[in-house]
Amino acid sequence: NRKLNESSSLTLKNSFNYFDRAIETPGYKFDGIQNGTFTELNYSTNREKSEWIAGLNLWTDNFSEIRTTATPLRDYTQTTFGAFVQNTVSLSDKFSLESGLRGDYVIDYGFAFLPRLSLLYKASPALSSRIGGGFGYKAPTIFTEESERVQYQNVLPISPERNELEKSYGANWDLNYRTELGGVSFSINQLFFYTYLNSPLFLSTLGNGYFEFVNLPGYTDSKGTETNVKLEFGDFKLFIGYTFTDTKIHNDGTSVQNPLTAKHRLNNVLMYEVEEKWKVGLEAYYFSRQRLTDNTYGKEYWICGFMVERLWEKFSLFINFEIFLDARQTRFDTIYTGPISNPVF
Repeated sequence: NRKLNESSSLTLKNSFNYFDRAIETPGYKFDGIQNGTFTELNYSTNREKSEWIAGLNLWTDNFSEIRTTATPLRDYTQTTFGAFVQNTVSLSDKFSLESGLRGDYVIDYGFAFLPRLSLLYKASPALSSRIGGGFGYKAPTIFTEESERVQYQNVLPISPERNELEKSYGANWDLNYRTELGGVSFSINQLFFYTYLNSPLFLSTLGNGYFEFVNLPGYTDSKGTETNVKLEFGDFKLFIGYTFTDTKIHNDGTSVQNPLTAKHRLNNVLMYEVEEKWKVGLEAYYFSRQRLTDNTYGKEYWICGFMVERLWEKFSLFINFEIFLDARQTRFDTIYTGPISNPVF
């Protein structure tokens, strides 16, 4: 990071990631090495009422598989070049505007144009609101939740001739309010969101027992709300959150609920914290029933946890209890069919 003058600076950053991917089950093994890099050079300048940042990016993602089965190797290399500019400007005492524009070129998959815009309104120190939106994308890869569930077994490679970028368009609006009520600090955030995903990538089953990633000609969309409440009294903090998500897949004139997506979620955390001394937390998360990939429905469930941390000047001691109500699928359903010597999950 080099400071050029009182208001401008130049920043160069880089990261390298190494991931040894290995999954082994009876009679099957998936093994490979994934390397990734991220490099960014940006120039920033701060003025009295605005801030500008412009820069260049380079991403690389490389996976090299070690052959363990007859499935074609899933080796790939993805390189992405990007350029961006973003601005934050104070329009008045109550309004500020954030805008950004970037362009990414993914070798073998093409160009992505990515504008974004966000307007913040501060009605008072206690009340504010933000509205915004933008474009996004994701390059295809074999590493998804769908393929991980089958341990990448019989999953065919991604192909630039067959696959394309997933492109998304989203908008959101939120309201924030905070106040003090008799020694209790209270804040609430209410968010509304909508996301449209074009040409979503799905894992398709072929007749010969193999799986293939295809981009659906249709789209998926997600709409919903998120409410977060925070209460503070003395050393106690209570966080309560509710999320409603309605995600549907639209393809060939049909519309179905996206599998493995809970419509209703609750996030509750109670914390007791003595600064630099004690942290005690109790958490409870609720998930409503979810549509499964075979068009049946799972069951709703709670996950609860408890943690304690004792801090000293030079070290801390931490203990964590997870899922202490023993919520697990095997208590109300099966996770495989067939004999235990040759299960089908």
